[in-house]
Amino acid sequence: MDRRTFVGSVAGGVLAVPLGAFAQPSGKVWRIGILDYGSAESDYWKAFRERMGELGYVEGRNLAIEARSASGNQATLATEAAELVKLKVYLIVTRGTTAALAARAATREIPIVMATGAEATRVGLVSSLARPGGNVTGVISINDELAFKRIELLEILVPRASRVGILVDATNPPSLFIAENTKKGAESLGLTTVTRGVQNPSEYEAAFDDLRRERSDAVVITASPGFFTARARFAELALKYHLPTIMGAREYVSAGGLASYATHYPDLFRRAAEFADKILKGAKPGDLPVEQPTKFELIINLKTAKALGITIPQSLLLRADEVIQ
Repeated sequence: MDRRTFVGSVAGGVLAVPLGAFAQPSGKVWRIGILDYGSAESDYWKAFRERMGELGYVEGRNLAIEARSASGNQATLATEAAELVKLKVYLIVTRGTTAALAARAATREIPIVMATGAEATRVGLVSSLARPGGNVTGVISINDELAFKRIELLEILVPRASRVGILVDATNPPSLFIAENTKKGAESLGLTTVTRGVQNPSEYEAAFDDLRRERSDAVVITASPGFFTARARFAELALKYHLPTIMGAREYVSAGGLASYATHYPDLFRRAAEFADKILKGAKPGDLPVEQPTKFELIINLKTAKALGITIPQSLLLRADEVIQ
């Protein structure tokens, strides 16, 4: 099966003026906000800035970016979102569902562009993907829909697995939705699941210990902004408790996790810049359909596999977009 086949059907404040009423005048400096749960200086945002530059928005000339991040503290998001509203930015670009919810709670008038996120309709960010309505639009990462593919991969990576652990960020609704789909996918393949929810970093090791004692053969780490900031810690715990892990972003694998199958995130941030461009030129966010990803990537850490005593099938290594030696 080639990678295209493998992907399958998955690919597929107050403003000074009303939404969409402004066009781009000569000499105008557009001030936009960035809101991130973790770091607003990640490589993902570099992709956003690069695409904005290609579209004619140059920082220091006609573009000013106000970047705000919560540094992994969810309670800080509301404060940072409120600060962007006070600055009267023209739009806010968010990373992750949690950040988008914080921005939307702070304003129903300033346009909000999602660069990533999951279950946008289920959490009430948009009325529908085709017709968002309101002030939110952008790109979603469909981590919830990719859950089944990760379980399929896990069966190949750890063929002896019969019991799969699911680590959930209990403070993040999309993480709970991803866990639901993961559980359904595992059970459809005849696998037993063990779910452990955590609310803060102090609970991470106890959760891995529980999953090991519950005889989990491998662990699915659900996507979450909080988990993303702890990716190196998860890699350390996975090795300590001898638990192969699969995750929802390549950075987990770069940090030492076994494998990931996920959206190609830089592409989403470039597309978010295109949404920003349309809105700055007068489009209303509620009229711009939410887009889904079209690029996906499988990343495998061979060094971690060897440390866990796992032999990765050559067929899977050939399908991988990157193999970390």
